[in-house]
Amino acid sequence: MANWDWQVFCKNTIDGEVIPRCLGSGGDITYLDWMLSAWGWTLSVALLALVVALLLGSLMGILRTVPHKGLVFLGNAWTELFRNIPLLVQVFLWYHVLPALVPVLKGVPSFVLVVFALGFFTSARIAEQVKAGIQSLPKGQRYAGLAMGFTLPQTYRYVILPMAFRIVIPPLTSESMNIIKNSSVAFAVSIAELTMFAMQAQEETSRGIEIYLAVSGLYFISAFSINRIALFIEQRVQVPGMIGGSK
Repeated sequence: MANWDWQVFCKNTIDGEVIPRCLGSGGDITYLDWMLSAWGWTLSVALLALVVALLLGSLMGILRTVPHKGLVFLGNAWTELFRNIPLLVQVFLWYHVLPALVPVLKGVPSFVLVVFALGFFTSARIAEQVKAGIQSLPKGQRYAGLAMGFTLPQTYRYVILPMAFRIVIPPLTSESMNIIKNSSVAFAVSIAELTMFAMQAQEETSRGIEIYLAVSGLYFISAFSINRIALFIEQRVQVPGMIGGSK
């Protein structure tokens, strides 16, 4: 049977002495302090990348449905490019390759580069979902908007998108949860998020079971919280009679 030692989180990261109440003060840092800081980095990377992904993914998804070949090509090219290259490779491209090609990026913190890498990768997946949501609407919605005198951008803004975004909330919820888990790639460029904490703390304490179980719990709490928030939003904005709506 495993010999549990949850007190490891109360130990000072310098000398291994147990600190009362598990929270350091006066320069002392416990493994609990370190883990909570790493959790903050994980959430920061994930949430900022989600903002980038939603903005770019929505834009590219919309472009893929407009009656303009050039814009459709741009949206398709973006989607195919970023969804067909592994995420970790994209992180390395942003960290090692792009700064060499674009010197101004050499001064950009690795945190920002990871946010863009994760955001661009996820935007390609969101673009596919937004496109599917728009195409799931009856074509009469667009024709009705144009018949009322709306321009095409106004038709999208006032008629199509309010309906389409309600329909795609469930898949967007999955992507929001995935972005929390995918943020673990940030460890590859030395960002002190949860996965890096787990790897280093396990090496220092040899308490891998406790460390990885705690980190897994924080990942679960983060993803599950997003799921509950998205479900609340979905229930508030769902359209009766539409996909996922009450009749």
